[in-house]
Formats: sequence, structure tokens, C-alpha cells
Amino acid sequence: MQIKPIRLQEYGVGIFNTISTKSGLKKAINKKLILVNDKVATTAIFINGGEEITLRGVLDNKKPSRLILDLEVIYEDEHLAVINKPAGLLVSGNTFKTVSNALPQNLTKSTEVDAITPKPIHRLDYPTTGLLLVGKTATSIVSLGKMFEDKEIYKKYLAVTIGAMPVEGIIDLPIDNKNAVSKYRVLKTTVSKRFHFLNLVELEPLTGRRHQLRKHLYSMGNPILGDRNYNLPGLLLKGKGLYLQANMLKFKHPVTGEMLQFELSIPKNFAKIFLNN
Repeated sequence: MQIKPIRLQEYGVGIFNTISTKSGLKKAINKKLILVNDKVATTAIFINGGEEITLRGVLDNKKPSRLILDLEVIYEDEHLAVINKPAGLLVSGNTFKTVSNALPQNLTKSTEVDAITPKPIHRLDYPTTGLLLVGKTATSIVSLGKMFEDKEIYKKYLAVTIGAMPVEGIIDLPIDNKNAVSKYRVLKTTVSKRFHFLNLVELEPLTGRRHQLRKHLYSMGNPILGDRNYNLPGLLLKGKGLYLQANMLKFKHPVTGEMLQFELSIPKNFAKIFLNN
């Protein structure tokens, strides 16, 4: 009995044990793994009934189970770790290449009874580099998270900003209708032919809003060098990344009570700008 003509992509779902979805079948067709009457099939083919449909080869749907990505570990013990996050990498999310997915292969599994898969305690923007705090046990993750909420973890950033600006100040400007406050202090300034002035700035966010430092500096008319989201016309530096580093972390260890402080050296691309000033 002849069936009503139907596209191969519709008809073929489920006829092979290794391909159970329409998208999987389309992928196999595009890879030229499906034959109809011994001829390579296309998505335009209709099935009328009586055809011989063959799958040649194996459609590889496997994804890597572990991300192979080396991270610089600044500090590690049984409860927590501090890493130097590279620029151009998400801390977490739906994509495979994230800091979260790379942590298990870079850190030693805790021997504590409540040990879990290492988890970042806070976030850094995709283009931002610098210190990221990680919890290795359920207890430390809860404790460190509360310390962030209670503003018991001190964070300092370094940035290179564009344009003349006051030596120091406080930026109190709501973000997304929420209170947002940042402190800044200019450490060095140099004259720039293209940008007029470039500043090495120390920053302290007193609140934790998304893109807070970047938005606050942009609101002053002093955007961070290389910021593709918040920049002034004609003053975007392309291809060099964002000149923003999470430079310091200071906090009390949630288990031992020891005061810990970690500070990174100024990035080479930052220092180069102010080398002779």
C-alpha cells in the first residue's frame, strides 16, 4: 500500500536506534550518512513507500564530558580556592566553556564530609580578568555567599579610564532602579594623543550591581578603555580587550577565621601605558 508522500526528515524519525529526533536526522542527512535506494539523501527527498533507507556510519552526538582548560590557581585549601580568571571567559552559564566547568580539573577534591563540585561564589564579567573566589564545600559556599551579602568581603579593581577626571570620589548612581555606589582613586595619569588622557584607577564597589563599575565610570564621561558596551563615539579601542582587573580580595576564612588577602600584579598591558610616567 502506497503511503502519502512525506519528507524523509519527517518519515525517518525513529527508524534508526541511534537517531531519535528530527534535528538528529537532519544532521545525519547533512553529513551524507543517509541513503535512499543506495543514493545519498537530501532534506528535499519525499518518501512514497517501498524505498530502502540506510544509515551508513555512526552519527556522533557525544559531547566532551570534561572541559580541558588550565586556570591559574592563586590559593587552595580543603574549603575554598581563589583563581585568576582570564578575560574572554564566562564564569558560568549554559555554554560548555566556562570557569565553572573547568574548576574540577584544576582543583583538588576536598576531603571534607560536605565536599561538592567547586562553585564560584560571585561573578566577573566575560571581558574582565582577575581574582575569583570559589567554594569547595557546602558549608563554605553558604558562608561565603552570606559574607558577600553582608559586605564582609573586600574587593578592589584596577582599570584604565579615558579622559580627565577628579583625583578621587564616590559615584552614587542607581543601576536598574537599585542603589549602587562605587569609590575610585586615580593612581596615575598620562597624556594620550588619541584619548587625551588615560588614567590608572583603583576602584572599590560598595554594592554589587551588574556592570556597576563600567556603568558608573561611563556615567562620569570616563569609560574604561576597551569597553565595547559603554564607550564614547570614536574612542573605542578595538581588539585589545577590556582594561579592567579584579585586583584584590580580602576576607576572613569562613572555617578557620584567618584573615586572607590576595592581590595581583598590575597587568602588563596596563603598566605599559604608564611606563614612563
